Amino acid sequence: MMGCWILNESLSIILVLSWLGVNLYLFINTFYWYEEEESFLYTRVILGSTLAWARASAVCLNFNCMLILLPVSRNLISFMRGTSACFRGPWRRQLDKNLKFHKLVAYGIVINATIHVGAHLFNLEHYYWSQSPEAEGLVAALSKLGDTPNETYLNPIRTFHTNTITELLTTIAGITGLLISLALILIMTSSTEFIRQVSYELFWYTHHVFIIFFIGLAIHGAGRIVRGQTPESLLLHNITLCRDHPEEWQVRCPVPQFSGKEPSAWKWVLGPMVLYACERIIRFWRFQQEVIITKVVSHPSGVLELCMKKRDFKMAPGQYVLIQCPSISTLEWHPFTLTSAPQEDFFSVHIRAAGDWTEALCKAFGVEGQPLKEPWSLPRLAVDGPFGAALTDVFHYRVSMCIAAGIGVTPFAALLKSIWYQCCEAQTQCKLNKVYFYWICRDPGAFEWFADLLLALETKMSEQGKAHFLSYHIFLTGWDENQAFHIALHWDENADVITGLRQKTYYGRPNWNHEFQQVAFSHPSSNIGVFFCGPKALSKILQKMCRVYSSADPRGVHFYYNRESF
Repeated sequence: MMGCWILNESLSIILVLSWLGVNLYLFINTFYWYEEEESFLYTRVILGSTLAWARASAVCLNFNCMLILLPVSRNLISFMRGTSACFRGPWRRQLDKNLKFHKLVAYGIVINATIHVGAHLFNLEHYYWSQSPEAEGLVAALSKLGDTPNETYLNPIRTFHTNTITELLTTIAGITGLLISLALILIMTSSTEFIRQVSYELFWYTHHVFIIFFIGLAIHGAGRIVRGQTPESLLLHNITLCRDHPEEWQVRCPVPQFSGKEPSAWKWVLGPMVLYACERIIRFWRFQQEVIITKVVSHPSGVLELCMKKRDFKMAPGQYVLIQCPSISTLEWHPFTLTSAPQEDFFSVHIRAAGDWTEALCKAFGVEGQPLKEPWSLPRLAVDGPFGAALTDVFHYRVSMCIAAGIGVTPFAALLKSIWYQCCEAQTQCKLNKVYFYWICRDPGAFEWFADLLLALETKMSEQGKAHFLSYHIFLTGWDENQAFHIALHWDENADVITGLRQKTYYGRPNWNHEFQQVAFSHPSSNIGVFFCGPKALSKILQKMCRVYSSADPRGVHFYYNRESF
């Protein structure tokens, strides 16, 4: 099983190892540079090795801050997916793992920020102690530099009788360092899965503290608190001869001169910040474009369907959009998968009331027992996108398994509609020749809005002689005694009592071992795309199934897992 996992995830492993390798190289290279660089020898006399720990972690912190915005630049990711011939197959799947990489880089930022802060707290103590009466020799001499004219200081703590925290917070480095640390703590603690599920709005708002984080990071080094000997001073002040005789510096040796290191963090993050600013400009431009709401439908289980039109809007099956409703919030944008097909003259989304924002939206559009409003009285919506997602790769496989849980079926609506239209167009050639569709749902009422689509597709497939193309399996996991009696009473009828389809509904959960075994047996030596939208627990099971039933032989069957995430 491990061999299959390595085979399927080889490119992801290589990319992660490359990221780790660059971090290690930057850390080790910078660490040894500050441990050996002659201009920082006197700084090391006071600070010891914590200087190198602080500087090495700072470089890695800058590197990861350079990367952190790239995976969430949606237009960049969509552009790479849609136009670059390089991003095909395994490379294309890496783009779908953009949020995983974003989280990985975030952990890198936290680790390096912790090391950096810890090292500087030790540095602060070393600076403070070197001003104490107990300090003597070279340490004491270096700390007293800057007390007389024509001298530059090395120790930013100028007297022993001071509060180091107060002293630190009077510097640019101290103030920005505190702001950066607080922003990072706030962002990380509000990014947990629990917070995102309980209050997505809290996660969304606190995540935008990253603006303060990046501004603070860009100017953090402007205070130049870490100082080294100037190149001119190195030429005049021979460290080898002078370091052991500080009492003779003004006699035999010129006094060493020091300056702060030029800030470099802004050079690392300027490019990504400009790119992200362009993303926001594009979003603002799209915000200004008019969105016409053509139809509003209230479905069972608190699902709202919105059909819209927008000038020059082009989409592909499986893509998603970001929607804002200014009357609810002028800042929040929420992602929703498109449920319409590219061949239709409108685009649609299905939204389930599952949070403060979505509940407010459903209420604004007249769901939850309220009468549906006339189009002219509906609140204004802004739409950004569409953006590429994992499901757009369904058509790149000959065989695809599409698995949905609950409202996770919405991404597959566009796919199945697109298949239906392609069946209507006899001349259309498609690489995809077999789709296995699974839908697991708890509420029988939730089937209603989707069953009509499946029925139309089922009928069209039969008319075109392509009944074998789509194999669908619907699983109902929740029912009461009355429903069970009704199901049993009508079991022998041709149409299913729940969905009205010829294919009977299954009751209970799928046996995934059996399903994957059957698919692997039916399609030996095939690359099979597995596409899923639903909860994380089921995602882990499906990932495991893909590893278990993928052959270690390159000529055998291989399951490639793709999860819808945005």
